[in-house]
Amino acid sequence: MKFFLDTANVNEIKEANSWGILDGVTTNPTHISKEGRKFLDLVEEICSIVNGPVSVEVVSTESHGMVKEAEELSKISDNIVIKIPFTIEGIKAAKILHEKGIKTNITLVFSPSQGLIAGKIGANYVSPFVGRLDNISEEGIELVRKIKSIYLNYNFKTEIIVAAIRNPLHVVNAALIGADIATMRFEILKMLFEHPLTDIGLQQFLEDWKKVPK
Repeated sequence: MKFFLDTANVNEIKEANSWGILDGVTTNPTHISKEGRKFLDLVEEICSIVNGPVSVEVVSTESHGMVKEAEELSKISDNIVIKIPFTIEGIKAAKILHEKGIKTNITLVFSPSQGLIAGKIGANYVSPFVGRLDNISEEGIELVRKIKSIYLNYNFKTEIIVAAIRNPLHVVNAALIGADIATMRFEILKMLFEHPLTDIGLQQFLEDWKKVPK
């Protein structure tokens, strides 16, 4: 499984990248707005840090506008992926971009049929939002399981990015299903490292080492 950071914060990206496990970044207009920086400058810096896909979302709502934005954004770096919301206009745009060789990530996916369509039109990535489904009393991870089954049935090459992750258990369950990627906030990525027994064991080893004659 690949780990993506879901953020536009450069300091978080640099720190996670230093751990040697960061494979990419996903951003969205909300993340970008929190940084108080010019959009293109921020995206360029993120792309210079990460040796992997960087998803950047369009804000147009009509297909021709999405395509125009995507063509400009794709010039920033070879690792740019265009994030497209799942709408009819979005799918129209994603199909055109696929034919142009511009990578796409279909976002705001909440149903197996949406996942099926994303795979059918050749999107590079699809982003089911598990946490938001959990918030309305649906099992978000089941959506990932169904999309994974559909893609295996038809040998779709679209990679599944499990998004809106709320806790490490979402990551583990996604990995058990065989999802390609988990994208998460910095604090959740950090939590994957943590276990109280590791801390207790390390402390015991260090205390015992003090007793060894020097």
